[in-house]
Amino acid sequence: MAGARGTIRLAMKKNRRPANQPDHELLKLRDAALQLQVSFPTIKQWIYKKKIKSVQTAGGHHRIPRSEVDRFLYRTRGRTAVERVLLTRRISGRNQLVGRIDQVRISGLMAEVKISIGDQQITSIITASSAREMALKAGQTAAALIKATEVMIIRV
Repeated sequence: MAGARGTIRLAMKKNRRPANQPDHELLKLRDAALQLQVSFPTIKQWIYKKKIKSVQTAGGHHRIPRSEVDRFLYRTRGRTAVERVLLTRRISGRNQLVGRIDQVRISGLMAEVKISIGDQQITSIITASSAREMALKAGQTAAALIKATEVMIIRV
């Protein structure tokens, strides 16, 4: 097992991932395709065309870092810019950042929701009832809606 891990780390270094950056979770191709809402063959083509970075295990299987999946999240909501606009929730705020929920912590009447968007993290404080109503959980895709100094969460 330690040998396979060393191989993955070596492969990640070959893909120019900084040595001081912690290892990211690696996803199987089917899991990445499911999260990006594309087909398995599409993911394979993206790898071959170097559109998305992957690492190879000791057995030669491709794995995709979660950071790569996060980089593509905003693109998978529609094939064209017009379609993405139509698929976006009907709301007046235009500063919507799509990412992945890292943590939902509910305490009393309030909930703290942390969303990763690329290499950044946004924290929002919302009501506990809103978090429960939207059934927010770690790993889900969500959008942070930025309005002045407030951040609202939209489950997508």
